[in-house]
Amino acid sequence: MNAERKILSEWITRAELARELNVTQDTLARWAAAGIGPPLVKVGRRVLYRRSAVREWLEKLERRN
Repeated sequence: MNAERKILSEWITRAELARELNVTQDTLARWAAAGIGPPLVKVGRRVLYRRSAVREWLEKLERRN
């Protein structure tokens, strides 16, 4: 388990990101389907987001506004 933690330390789940952004998991799923959300990776049924990619996505949103 410890090795897995190290491998996934840069990644968060959809539930974790939803809590961080104060949106629902359904909202994140809709954003993904529309191609407007942060980049993600699917591993089986699990959806993961790289923390640095989420930060970059947020910075792009900031620049647009």
